[in-house]
Amino acid sequence: MAQHEIIKLFEDIKMRIFFDDEQEQWYICIIDVIQALTDSKDAAQYIKRMRQRDKELNSVWGTICTPHQFKASDGKLHAVNCATLQNTLRIIQSVPSKKAEPFKQWLAHVGAERIRQMRDPERSIEQAVLDYRRLGYSESWINQRIKTIEIRKGLTDEWKRSGVSENSEYALLTDLMSKIWSGMTTREYKQHKGLTDQNLRDNMTNMELLLNALAEQTATDLSRERGPQGLIETAHVAKDGAEVARNARADIEQRLGHTIISNQKAIDYITPKEELPLPKDDEEGNE
Repeated sequence: MAQHEIIKLFEDIKMRIFFDDEQEQWYICIIDVIQALTDSKDAAQYIKRMRQRDKELNSVWGTICTPHQFKASDGKLHAVNCATLQNTLRIIQSVPSKKAEPFKQWLAHVGAERIRQMRDPERSIEQAVLDYRRLGYSESWINQRIKTIEIRKGLTDEWKRSGVSENSEYALLTDLMSKIWSGMTTREYKQHKGLTDQNLRDNMTNMELLLNALAEQTATDLSRERGPQGLIETAHVAKDGAEVARNARADIEQRLGHTIISNQKAIDYITPKEELPLPKDDEEGNE
């Protein structure tokens, strides 16, 4: 799934947030929410006591929380619990705080911003570019990544037209294409890069993005020409598209004399956040 991490401010407090493109949901770091509402010196202990007080909340905690890894100040990735806007509202019901109402209004603003982006695709793209810049990606990589998002959308639109069911069958076709052109399924590719729940494409090099995009764009064009119906026919088209990228990869590697499938992940080649210039909005505290 495509996930874009950003930082938003609530009363000058940084809130770690990521957006899941496939689920079209914002997820907010729960420990940041508690810190913002309570000014607790130990937000983790506050959450523990809160769950002990609220038995109903505790009983559903495992279903409303989604672990996600964020890069900490030490440069390492740490898993923290996150929740959707709706589930965040449920959590703050258990937090007696005078800031609760302003925080609800802030959540509403975050949700409204995404609705505006969905109505205006250009706005969504602009937000994605801003998010990637804040994470330290180069402009050339960002341009390539945005293009691959467009190509992926075209492919999934074709799969939908062909009658392919979302989620499991999309994942099956994606794995098939990845295995053919890269030699690895999505899971194997992530393991090769040392990733856990991070987005694979956000950790690809420019060349890897290009080859993956070549496979997907070719499969899209072939699908439009052949008009497959159902999973089996669509899989044959996906296979043919991926083989084009596999052949291109073999030719490139023969000329370079080495593999272009990298074990690097984004943290290995992007500029650390602390070395980036602070965005103007963050400087003014009015993002």
